[in-house]
Amino acid sequence: MENPMSESGTKSLRKPLRFWGWGYADEDLHPEEHAMIETVTKMLVPEGLVEIEPPKVEDFDLPASRLLSVPEHLSDIISTTNYDRLVHSYGKSYADMARMLMRKVPNPPDAVAFPKTEDDIQQLFRYAAEDNIALIPFGGGTSVCGGVEPDVGDTYQATISVDMENLNQILEIDPISRRARIQAGIKGPDLERQLKQHGLTLRHYPQSFPFVSLGGMLATRAGGHFATVYTHIEDMVEATRLVTPKGIIETRALPGSGAGPSADRMICGSEGTLGIITEATMRLQHRPKWRATASVRFDRFMNGVDAVRQIAQSGLFPSNCRLLDEAEVVINRIADKPCAILVLGFESADHPQDQKIERAVAIAEEHGGVLQKDGISYNPDHAEKGSSEAESWRNAFIRMPYWRNRLTAMGMIADTFETAITWDRFPSLYKAVRSTMESALREITQRPFSFSCRFTHVYPDGPAPYFTFYFVGDTTGDLGKALEKWKQLKRISMEVLAEQGATVTHHHAVGRDHRFGYEQQTSPLFRQTLAAGKHFLDPQGILNPGALYDPQDKNVGIRGVLSDSDDALSPDEHR
Repeated sequence: MENPMSESGTKSLRKPLRFWGWGYADEDLHPEEHAMIETVTKMLVPEGLVEIEPPKVEDFDLPASRLLSVPEHLSDIISTTNYDRLVHSYGKSYADMARMLMRKVPNPPDAVAFPKTEDDIQQLFRYAAEDNIALIPFGGGTSVCGGVEPDVGDTYQATISVDMENLNQILEIDPISRRARIQAGIKGPDLERQLKQHGLTLRHYPQSFPFVSLGGMLATRAGGHFATVYTHIEDMVEATRLVTPKGIIETRALPGSGAGPSADRMICGSEGTLGIITEATMRLQHRPKWRATASVRFDRFMNGVDAVRQIAQSGLFPSNCRLLDEAEVVINRIADKPCAILVLGFESADHPQDQKIERAVAIAEEHGGVLQKDGISYNPDHAEKGSSEAESWRNAFIRMPYWRNRLTAMGMIADTFETAITWDRFPSLYKAVRSTMESALREITQRPFSFSCRFTHVYPDGPAPYFTFYFVGDTTGDLGKALEKWKQLKRISMEVLAEQGATVTHHHAVGRDHRFGYEQQTSPLFRQTLAAGKHFLDPQGILNPGALYDPQDKNVGIRGVLSDSDDALSPDEHR
């Protein structure tokens, strides 16, 4: 069945996506957003920028599919249309958008499969193993680290992207235990709409929420809405079901267990290398009825850091505890003068949050913070709203991926990297990252730039800093030059994080782009152990080869956008 909303012949049944960037094909920026982007870019480049026209499907001369034949029993679920292949060629990183705008897609999947059942998936496994075809699991396609890019080198005969959109149902809801058994292809908004009818919510909102799938969040250990406690998706997992080439692994749905190593923890974060997640039983919450928010300003970012550390260690556990440094505040136009801002939020389905937020604000004030003029906002009847500064930041956060579509086409580079570190080492990390990245930005760009930091999540033992940089990649429409600058900065960012003993990623996953940093962070023995487990479950090495690590007996190496760099070493060179 073809999508009646599309003229491309896609076998996808969802609303057509913008294949080259963020959002649906029929979405656009608001007029005021266009005006804002033009004002900001004019300030940076008074002489103006050459803007690349968004690509059309017919602009691409894709390599012919290498599939020699498709078994008849799979033909109904496999598509080789250019639109489907383009949608599944990249994720949504800056590098992915830039290459799409350059009309450069050298490694599209040879086909896209849209399985409807677990039996379809198992038949795909058999077909792929027999014909040496790499399978790339695909949820919402929101990866920003090369996790869904079908660049597997020349070891495989072909590649097929496996889109899980059809496995999209809530199978069971248990309101007594507050849990639900859910198929992995369901998208965030669909999941929340169905749960809302029962007064329940998963309450996990990554920036990719409008498009992300449950399975994608599980496979990448996605971070979400909560700044404390339930920071990662695996904190909400009760059970999982994984289809592998060797069979099915299904864990028992329990509130907790001490019976050996956790199979759920092995499955979460496996990034499609062990099998395809088809179901999960997730812990739910009642929808919040009580919310309290506030924003507090600090003259110095480090004063805010000390305040956040004390709040994180206080046992208050705010749902929102995001600290923005001075540059982050300025670039998002949140305040009228440079300052650091702490955005606080508490929520509950059971009781008012007055005492908790008042104590958190008091802690902030003890460290020199000043509560903003709108004070603490108590919203018992509007649990989704908050203070004006908090709302300004939230709106900018949600809309930024849409802004980046146009910014990238204009030659601007807007990107992020994130990490986590203990409190005692954060000042050193912050100083080293700022010094290293600002020096690199000055040398590479030769133009004004912005480099900022915020905390997305905080723990009693440390924060998760999230760094953002904006600069002019190229003024002439040469996105190839801009992309080379991005590559340099990407490598430098991973190097400085490794030098400081921080993680290469707190919640963006590893994929292909972060594999160099992952190999600095983990021991060769551990990666070899993972590869051995993969070899047992996936003896032909067909599942997402090159993400995280190589299959045994196949030297894929670091592929994707960084594969042509000096740091794109083979696995053996890191061991």
